[in-house]
Amino acid sequence: MHMDCMIKAHELTRRFGSFVAVDGISLAVQKGEVLGFLGPNGAGKTTTMKILTGFLPATSGLAEICGLNVTDHPIAARQKLGYLPEGAPLYDDMTAGGFLQFIAQVRGLSGMAAKEAIQKAAQSVHLLPVLHQPIETLSKGYRRRVGLAQAILHDPDVLILDEPTDGLDPNQKHEVRRLIEQMAPNKAILISTHVLEEVEALCSRLIIIDRGRIVADGTPADLKARSRYHGAVTLEVSTDQAEAARSALAGMEGLTDLEQHESGGLTRFTLFPKAKADLLDPARMLLGGHGITIRQIALEAGRIDDAFRALTHSDAATDADRAEETIA
Repeated sequence: MHMDCMIKAHELTRRFGSFVAVDGISLAVQKGEVLGFLGPNGAGKTTTMKILTGFLPATSGLAEICGLNVTDHPIAARQKLGYLPEGAPLYDDMTAGGFLQFIAQVRGLSGMAAKEAIQKAAQSVHLLPVLHQPIETLSKGYRRRVGLAQAILHDPDVLILDEPTDGLDPNQKHEVRRLIEQMAPNKAILISTHVLEEVEALCSRLIIIDRGRIVADGTPADLKARSRYHGAVTLEVSTDQAEAARSALAGMEGLTDLEQHESGGLTRFTLFPKAKADLLDPARMLLGGHGITIRQIALEAGRIDDAFRALTHSDAATDADRAEETIA
């Protein structure tokens, strides 16, 4: 095992009756890495995270946190771990500060150490103004921050975050992303999210799972390269020149497909290339030669959402949601 490997899963499997929610998943996350864990609803993301954190036993396979087997050494493994579950359950009648005090005690912190840890965690997720309010009076955004504060309270080496920005407004999402970025160099972080711009902003690597299996593992750039938009050219012309532009572009060498969208007096074309064909300069020269003005033109790096759709099924939700409900 790599020295800095802090989260490890080997051939994890989890069955609920005859339903296989997690089907032989292996992954490793190093220190300094932020791994994005993606998949449609019901693909097995939450179940995998519950196994890694020791909340749910695997049917078979191995899960380790900082080299500690979560089944054999559950307490020691959890000491290294901060976990934000999906829709993190909180004690509504406690104040936010009281809840963090309780978590500090559970984590073995007391006196000044507890006070400082609570203050630091609350400050980093902008929770100080509501520490004395009962949790039941807090907005969804503040509740999510309480959940995040409890996960980072003991400054763990490993963070496992299930939808960390769920229910936050765009400004709060930005704040949480910045916090994760700041913590990332010294920790191993696994984030499950549906928000693809979050993946682009935060993750050094992505794993996509579908129906309990890994279907892709690579950097965001690797994944974009698997999208049909990789190497595509988008350009805009004024709509009165659109017909002339289309007939000029349609005969281009190296072109496999041409899409067209109109909005507000402009027409946008997307040109899809044959393998390795470069369409940018040829398109520019071709339209210029026909006296057509290009308002803007760009080469696409590819789109994560497109690759995601191509790799996953959208019908997995019902079975797995039922399986999750039976154990909730």
